[in-house]
Amino acid sequence: MFKKILIANRGEIACRVIKSARKMGIQTVAVYSDADRNALHVKMADEAVHIGPPPANQSYIVIDKIMDAIRQTGAEAVHPGYGFLSENMKFAEALEKEGVVFVGPPSPAIEAMGDKITSKKLAQEANVSTVPGYMGLIEDADEAVKISGEIGYPVMIKASAGGGGKGMRIAWNDEEARDGFQSSKNEAANSFGDDRIFIEKFVTQPRHIEIQVLADKHGNCVYLHERECSIQRRNQKVIEEAPSPFLDEATRKAMGEQACALAKAVGYTSAGTVEFIVDGDKNFYFLEMNTRLQVEHPVTELITGVDLVEQMIRVADGEKLPFTQKDLKINGWAIESRLYAEDPYRNFLPSIGRLTRYRPPVEAATSTGVVRNDTGVYEGGEISMYYDPMIAKLCTWAPTRGEAIEGMRVALDTFEVEGIGHNLPFCSAVMDHPKFVSGDMTTAFIAEEFPDGFNGVTLSEGQLRRVAACAAAMNRVAEIRRTRITGRLGNHERHVGDDWVVVLQGEEIAVKVAADRDGATVHFADGVAHRVTSDWTPGQSLARLEVDGEPVVLKVDKIPAGQRIRTRGADLKVYVRTPRQAELARLMPEKLPPDTSKFLLCPMPGLIVKISVEEGQEVQEGQALATVEAMKMENILRAEKKGVVKKINAAAGASLKVDDVIMEFE
Repeated sequence: MFKKILIANRGEIACRVIKSARKMGIQTVAVYSDADRNALHVKMADEAVHIGPPPANQSYIVIDKIMDAIRQTGAEAVHPGYGFLSENMKFAEALEKEGVVFVGPPSPAIEAMGDKITSKKLAQEANVSTVPGYMGLIEDADEAVKISGEIGYPVMIKASAGGGGKGMRIAWNDEEARDGFQSSKNEAANSFGDDRIFIEKFVTQPRHIEIQVLADKHGNCVYLHERECSIQRRNQKVIEEAPSPFLDEATRKAMGEQACALAKAVGYTSAGTVEFIVDGDKNFYFLEMNTRLQVEHPVTELITGVDLVEQMIRVADGEKLPFTQKDLKINGWAIESRLYAEDPYRNFLPSIGRLTRYRPPVEAATSTGVVRNDTGVYEGGEISMYYDPMIAKLCTWAPTRGEAIEGMRVALDTFEVEGIGHNLPFCSAVMDHPKFVSGDMTTAFIAEEFPDGFNGVTLSEGQLRRVAACAAAMNRVAEIRRTRITGRLGNHERHVGDDWVVVLQGEEIAVKVAADRDGATVHFADGVAHRVTSDWTPGQSLARLEVDGEPVVLKVDKIPAGQRIRTRGADLKVYVRTPRQAELARLMPEKLPPDTSKFLLCPMPGLIVKISVEEGQEVQEGQALATVEAMKMENILRAEKKGVVKKINAAAGASLKVDDVIMEFE
């Protein structure tokens, strides 16, 4: 077995590989850019080598720099993680030439299946059903528009060397095809060093289901069942689960056998994933093969008990697979929520900054439930603008899908993140959505269910009552503590009243709190009462309570005259007032936000790639105004209404902060 492995990656996947290597007694080498000098993967590894400036095309995807790090440390093998150089045939060939083992498939298999154009042609030759499209290289935007028209809109514009949603656009008309082609080409060049683009038909109402395969160098290949990855935004997965709630055993077996046949046809070894689009009648179509470990591999590990990273390392060392297909059963259900550094209230645009609080739920594993968090960050660390916005993968496992979902709800409520925008509230909203709970979703789920973006969760009346009861009970605890502060009222305890008004989510709810030594019973005006118990004390940021015996978790922060309470995706300003205070508060005027309708504000920290208009130009609703790049993604900012550009304050190449003014309108 190898004594030392270099991990040619960063973030949570580098940390993940280090954990398996450490378990196997293998030393690890991390590589890092200037931006990652203090990163978690650097701290975890046995050794670390600096490889250059923050941009990936000057550090993590520069093959010569990785090779230098290998020579410096004497690493015998390299695990590429995913993204960066993981599907780069030239990198695999460079390792082979150096006599270093690549923990992944052989370079011919990467060439055959890692390239989306080539892989689709090979799949067609192997009589695998594929999505209609144009497999040739596309030279320019005009040709992209022509081909898109011939295929028929909508179309998917994809980077041949792409992955992780980078270099992908859906176009519904000629203008979107033109803009999408250029943005996909730019993203592909920046992220993968390969700007080749192809176009295929975008299948509406599809489900995205993928098969995990694992093959050794002795001719053995197995499939570790499927993952459902239909909850996607901008072609990037947000929620994954294993198994799929849609497949039956016959379809699962057919897809698995086809995936293995395809892997064997190209001499594939190591872990890989064959992705399919599945329609409502369970017809499936080959989409692509990812010749690497997938981001969502933990859910497969949780339902099979197989450590995929360990098996990749053992296969690379020449070992046979220790199991056969009949040994691989599905045990329970697993769900993964990806934590992204992006602001769901700003259309999920990237967010950067310092993690002033980062406290994941405690990882645990029992026979009835598992909580797992794969992460690459820590409290006090910086989230950079240079890399993918995913900072953690929260996973839960349970014997049934319903129990796994409930476990995820609690885990998301328990996850504390401050200092950056993040999508935890959105993940909570998905967990409670009827379509997700029923398993009736497609890749259009987010577009259909959140057509105007995510504006937070509106709690149901029942949920609101539970939060109001908790707030009233917690307020009583705080009020009693305040009465006992030395020096107040001549050291005499002030009486704490029973009647209160809870204000939240635009509602006033009158309650009466009857407290005792063990908790409080909160009575509502209509005669309903909730029993609240908790050991929460004022100042704690996480409140674990029980309402009528059922667990409730609230994130609690102090705001002027009240509290900010977050639970189940809702972000509430909560005020608990005496009846007199509530009466006076109704008389206070509401402060309105400033009018920014005449400004184009930068929605995220990023780099201006292009200004598409000029001063004095009249623009139409939906017209492209500027392109901003952040976290390897290009974002086209469009006019919300018709207007005339009065002044342009930024030029291509400028780095801007959130809400910096890009241009002004008359």
